[in-house]
Amino acid sequence: MTRLAARTAAGLALLLVAVAFAGPFLWVLIASVQPEATLAAAPTLAFSLDNYRAVLTWETIILPLINSIVISGSTALLTVVVAGLAAYPLSRYRSRFRRPFMLTLLFTTGLPVTAVLVPVYAMFFRFNLYGSVPAMVLFLTASSLPFSIWMMKNFMDGVPVSLEEAAWVDGAGWVRSLRTVVGPLMAPGIAVVAIFVFVGQWGNFFAPFVLLDTPEKQPAAVTVYTFFSQYGQVAYGQLAAFSILYTAPAVALYVAVNKYLAGSFTFAGSVKG
Repeated sequence: MTRLAARTAAGLALLLVAVAFAGPFLWVLIASVQPEATLAAAPTLAFSLDNYRAVLTWETIILPLINSIVISGSTALLTVVVAGLAAYPLSRYRSRFRRPFMLTLLFTTGLPVTAVLVPVYAMFFRFNLYGSVPAMVLFLTASSLPFSIWMMKNFMDGVPVSLEEAAWVDGAGWVRSLRTVVGPLMAPGIAVVAIFVFVGQWGNFFAPFVLLDTPEKQPAAVTVYTFFSQYGQVAYGQLAAFSILYTAPAVALYVAVNKYLAGSFTFAGSVKG
């Protein structure tokens, strides 16, 4: 009876969590196809694609999505490269400063980006970088590095040093061994870090909203703000349609790599064996 009660409680808890996630998603689906959607959207026989037609314009969705892909993709690529180079000595070399450095990285992962945006905003103005997309990508990369280095180092620890030693005997340096031995073996870990950073920056609203000066440079996460008028009115139907189109690339990316990633977290153990 105790085991049955525990299973029942666990099932109810999972059902509650599923409803909490599925409820808003169903509202978005319903509101996106209702011509006059409100906050209390309910299933009706009214069906229209007018909301999608209204948001499928260059200024509303296409250009912001391109900006999101450029910003998020550049940040993910740069973060993976820098995090890999930083994680290599932490994983391969022994130093008395390694543990304090790792603890410092762990501490900085808990700092919200919004806490440093005010001095960053002032610095951007000071060095005439306000509105610069490359400068903002560098800032987003710096904010993503602590947790990325931590994850990359843990993945790199799963690659045996003996494989690198064999490459060293053949005359390869640490750069070549990192590129030809360690990199391919920890490709799943690199993919995890890249996807983690990409998805995290895909939904970043505050940093681009503060650091980019024109709508032509802002990503889709900031464009959501345009559906709220200054008088408190909200175009719920268009907002729901925009939300579905906005989340589609991130969901498609996750579905595309899910099978690859699901079976790849055992690569460290299989290599060691």
